Amino acid sequence: MQLSSLLYKVPLEATAGSMDTDISHLTMDSRRVTPGSLFIAVRGTLTDGHDYIAKAIESGASAILCEIMPDSVPENVAFVQVKESARAMGLVAANFYGHPSRKLRLVGVTGTNGKTSVATLLFRLFRSLGYRCGLLSTVQNQIDDAVIPATHTTPDAITANELLVQMGQHGCTHVFMEVSSHAVVQERIAGLHFAGGIFTNITHDHLDFHGTFDNYIKAKKGFFDQLPRAAFALTNADDKRGPVMLQNTLARKESYSLQTLGTFKGKILADGLFGLEMDVDDRHVWFKLIGRFNAYNLLAVYGAAVLLGEDPEDVLTQLSALLPPPGRFEQIISNDRVVGIVDYAHTPDALQNVLETIAEFSQEGELGQLPQVITVVGCGGNRDAAKRPLMAGIACKFSTHVILTSDNPRNEDPMAILEQMQAGVPPIDFKKTLTIEDRREAIQRAVSMAKPHDIILIAGKGHEAYQEIKGVKYDFDDRAVLRDAFSNRGKA
Repeated sequence: MQLSSLLYKVPLEATAGSMDTDISHLTMDSRRVTPGSLFIAVRGTLTDGHDYIAKAIESGASAILCEIMPDSVPENVAFVQVKESARAMGLVAANFYGHPSRKLRLVGVTGTNGKTSVATLLFRLFRSLGYRCGLLSTVQNQIDDAVIPATHTTPDAITANELLVQMGQHGCTHVFMEVSSHAVVQERIAGLHFAGGIFTNITHDHLDFHGTFDNYIKAKKGFFDQLPRAAFALTNADDKRGPVMLQNTLARKESYSLQTLGTFKGKILADGLFGLEMDVDDRHVWFKLIGRFNAYNLLAVYGAAVLLGEDPEDVLTQLSALLPPPGRFEQIISNDRVVGIVDYAHTPDALQNVLETIAEFSQEGELGQLPQVITVVGCGGNRDAAKRPLMAGIACKFSTHVILTSDNPRNEDPMAILEQMQAGVPPIDFKKTLTIEDRREAIQRAVSMAKPHDIILIAGKGHEAYQEIKGVKYDFDDRAVLRDAFSNRGKA
């Protein structure tokens, strides 16, 4: 494709060289440049693509898209200067791949908690309704049955368009995509055409990246501001910032709620460890998912499906049969009935939601006696440090015993993270709190402390099958470690 065609609707600052240059490949990684490539120099959080322009040219790049034009331009390389490379990349990628998002019904899901659950449930729901579907999520990307590992909550614009093309080639009609706040700010969704957007909720997270909570809110809202008039914008009316998301959108404004007025209305009738009974738009339904937070997720999925034209009765029938996504309140029970729960909860609000749900079951006595709640929790390194003491305080408030441990320390000192968490432990709870740096040992200790019918919550990593320490990813799956500890329970 000619470079001039790729630049359709891309605001240009300046050009140099031939715009008739043929482009056969797009990349923002200089290591992947081949003859015929358009190298896009993007400013990242750790590196600046402009530093690799010379390397890209050495590797045979036919054209360069950048924000700063070099002092001298090689005669055989075309240069395009734009104000924002990241946004231009999205528009260029959409042009290069033939706007695949316009040929699909692409629905984006954003919010602090619930993105993966809602996107995955929508994917499973529409497959059960007979559609071929695609999924772009934190856990994995999926093209119908084929699973593709995910490296980011939201892929970069080139990768996203590549995946959407593959989804279309495999006959997919619907695609459900997590849209992170990082993706909005970094323009990873630029050039994509959405049929709808869903807002779950917003709480304290990612302030290491956004700086302030107000910036975080604006990033989430930015997704809805970009939706076209023909799309729908579905928000959680019970979240005080839910209506804010819809203030400037051109899309059709809809809402769901448990407490206030909403387009799609739900009411929890019963919530137990093995199911959730609800009234949804005056229809009595039993779901396999549990907890108030999942009631909201289910309403979001139901509302989106109806807005996409599906029959409400069919939607609820299929939803009632679905299981939660991996690592989301996933239950593992020992032979002597200790209940293990593995959940991805890695924000204060998410942790509190899970522990409040467990507390409700404990008070109801559903397990036949009042159980202990033993919580194993850590916080990731190189992420928002302000939430660390909050997470520890919430764990103490709702648990009988708390074990603070490593999550993914990444490039930070694990004990430094744990010391920040310890600062959030109230003095009255010192005696019930342990600090064990090794996560495997922490899970094993929790299992050894538990009696039959007690509940062990292992929070923070959920579906992740690795632990990242000093930049190296090691095999580590909370679920596998818990099962192994349960199998050895009671052995000498």
